[in-house]
Amino acid sequence: MSNITRRSFVKGGLAAGTAIAAASCSPNRGPTLITNQIKDVTLRLIGTGAAQINDIRVQAEKDLGFKLKMRALSTAENVQIAITQPKQYDIFDGEYFSLPLVVPSGNLQAIDIKRIKDFDKITPIFTTGKLYPGAKVNTSQGTAPRKVVFLKGKDSTEFASSPTDWATMIPFQYNADTLGYRPDLVNRKIESWAELFNPEFKGKTSLLDIPSIGIMDAAMVMESQGVMKFGDKGNMTREELDKVTQILIEQKQAGQFRAFWKTFDESVNFMSSGEVVLQSMWSPAVTAVKARGYKCTYAPLKEGYRGWGGGLGLSKNLSGIELDAAYEYLNWMLNGWAGGFLSRQGYYSAAPENARKFMKPEEWDFWYEGKPAAIDMIDPFGKKIESVGAVRDGGSFTERMGNVACWNSFMQEQVYLVYKWTEFIVA
Repeated sequence: MSNITRRSFVKGGLAAGTAIAAASCSPNRGPTLITNQIKDVTLRLIGTGAAQINDIRVQAEKDLGFKLKMRALSTAENVQIAITQPKQYDIFDGEYFSLPLVVPSGNLQAIDIKRIKDFDKITPIFTTGKLYPGAKVNTSQGTAPRKVVFLKGKDSTEFASSPTDWATMIPFQYNADTLGYRPDLVNRKIESWAELFNPEFKGKTSLLDIPSIGIMDAAMVMESQGVMKFGDKGNMTREELDKVTQILIEQKQAGQFRAFWKTFDESVNFMSSGEVVLQSMWSPAVTAVKARGYKCTYAPLKEGYRGWGGGLGLSKNLSGIELDAAYEYLNWMLNGWAGGFLSRQGYYSAAPENARKFMKPEEWDFWYEGKPAAIDMIDPFGKKIESVGAVRDGGSFTERMGNVACWNSFMQEQVYLVYKWTEFIVA
């Protein structure tokens, strides 16, 4: 299992078990189960690499007293197994934009938010969708988490338009995605999505080859160029998809792209080698490039960011002590240790004030407040990634997440989207 990878496409028994005698929680550790039988529980997790990380597994097992078996899958594999093989997992680690695919399958059971200890500490981006008055994220396009986080009832597979007592998934991480670039090779500041198609960088750009996400990045580029205007970039019409595909093919045939990447490691290698100087990127990939000793900037673009959010869902097959253990894991993921760990990669915690307890004040100031680094910044795996005086690209949490213009999405024309994206890739 690799230490870092990233999330990709997207990401469910009844009855509370009576086998758990008691549960306790200290401020420095996650919930600890007190039972003779909990040590015999093994929960199976599927997800992409963002949280299927050995360090997280080890700490969770230490704090909770039961075993975790994690499978880090590709985007497509993760959602496919969630929909078609519910007996192969206990916890689904997926993205919110996958839920219009996964929830109708009936494979996720509704999560009782009364059993989530720190639900009230979750950032409103996930619950009401509003961060602060006038923020772009308040009216962001696409599959915003607020649209799919609640269910109408315990046995429902329909999303609720306002908060209820039943959740699809419990969020634990999210971020604002944008373009990454090598400032030492580009030799100027990148401020617009339009630059991805700038002939100045011909043969040295790359686009993410995951249809639902890559098409969104392409739409951000085309809208910023003024060649297209979308009703909703997260839910394009067939006519819009046809035009996007046509423009992408023209760019490809003109030699604009060096390559397309599907995995975290591919994006890091392209940027580190200098083969690519400007591309779709994920925050921890930028971190990884810096950890290799290369300059890499995550550009705060004037048109805004593309947001994504990840959470944990429960398989419909969970019940009894296994279900109770799964709830303890969900609570542990919000308790702060995992949030602090993931924040050092550049992600945000769904319960940021809890994560703050597990971060140095200087780390919090850098990652969340946008202040100059008072000490060298070290990633979760011990590598230096920023020096004293550095400022996080894009600034503070409020500045970055407040400027999310659209979210990763599932579109009504999803099948046609994949067909058109494939047409582009093979052209």
